[in-house]
Amino acid sequence: MSSEQTRSQLDVSPAQELAQSVLENVERVIVGNRDTVELLLVALLCEGHVLIEDVPGVGKTMLAKSLARSMDCSFARIQFTPDLLPTDITGVSIYNQKSADFEYRPGPVMSQVVLADEINRASPRTQSALLESMQERQVTVDGVTRPLPRPFLVLATQNPIELEGTFPLPEAQIDRFLMRLEMGYPDAGEERAILRRFRESDPLETLEAVISADELLQAIPLCRQIFVHEVIEQYIVSLSRASRESEDFALGVSPRGTLGLYWASQAFAAMRGRNYVLPDDVQYLVQPVLTHRLIASAQTRLRGRSVKTLFAGIIADVPVPVEESWSVQV
Repeated sequence: MSSEQTRSQLDVSPAQELAQSVLENVERVIVGNRDTVELLLVALLCEGHVLIEDVPGVGKTMLAKSLARSMDCSFARIQFTPDLLPTDITGVSIYNQKSADFEYRPGPVMSQVVLADEINRASPRTQSALLESMQERQVTVDGVTRPLPRPFLVLATQNPIELEGTFPLPEAQIDRFLMRLEMGYPDAGEERAILRRFRESDPLETLEAVISADELLQAIPLCRQIFVHEVIEQYIVSLSRASRESEDFALGVSPRGTLGLYWASQAFAAMRGRNYVLPDDVQYLVQPVLTHRLIASAQTRLRGRSVKTLFAGIIADVPVPVEESWSVQV
């Protein structure tokens, strides 16, 4: 069967309906930030992790709890502090005198949705404890490797670097996040809606699951079958390569970032009810998926130009595939 025949017969409605159900359920608690919730669902369908960088009090923890409860997933929150140890994340082996053997007591990372709150307040040694879990989906304690549950999502929050008491995340860990998002302050209307919604009780207390973890796991391979034309593949590669060749950046987009943008475009297309990727999908996702992987050069920092602004120029310079070059009969 040809790729075009496979694409025309692929039914993406299960993934679309699943995402819509979770989105509507989360919005019973979260006011506004619909785009942020959608991008979190894209990350889940890609089995990726998300870093949310914003000031305290804008609803990051509430968002993570709402997402976990909507999917009936186990949830754990890790409050990162300067005295947090790696074993506080991964778990520890404790000697049991009755059995005369060591027993593993799992850490919070063994949950399906892990909120790493204020991750940049912990020391680099503790931050790195998440590296193996995020990339290889396993933990190793005392030489024993244990697999993590699926689905597995690390939703890390980070205070802006200029705040006191923060440690910048190393490049290796930042690159393991599929996306970096910002929630921002609500507008006046949304803030009034928050007051009314939480006036009598917390809606999270009565929030029920609308899908199961197994349903999500069934939708993940479906998204990987979404058709991506070779011209759009080349467009994704060109964006990454342009960042590496630019003198404005000391570090460009990694191949991991290129693959992340590819997967995210497939998942986003499925959520939109399409079994093929459009250039618009790539353009919508390129900023949240790629910009956090870039490091500006010394000269760029001296000129005071932001990474987002510079990368926006690259996006504008890379030719977008025209419809005649990628469209086929659906």
